[in-house]
Amino acid sequence: MSAIPKTVAELRFHFCQSSAASVGIRNFIVKAYKEMKGANPNLPILVRECTGVEPKIWARYDFGREESVSVSGMDEASVKSTLDGLLKK
Repeated sequence: MSAIPKTVAELRFHFCQSSAASVGIRNFIVKAYKEMKGANPNLPILVRECTGVEPKIWARYDFGREESVSVSGMDEASVKSTLDGLLKK
């Protein structure tokens, strides 16, 4: 994963530790977090786990604008594609 645009001020990943709907985002985080953080050391990348929560990716942009996207039931590749789309906004 390359550098995240400067217009993104924060990324948050919310998911359940055990639900089937969160498998894709859990696998994505395990494989991609280190690379994302290495390419963007000053960007807050928050990983939040909570039982029963709907898996979502949140992006906070300049001027405090936030947007979230549900990744419920998606596989790892779909989670990455959804994140890429969120970062291009």
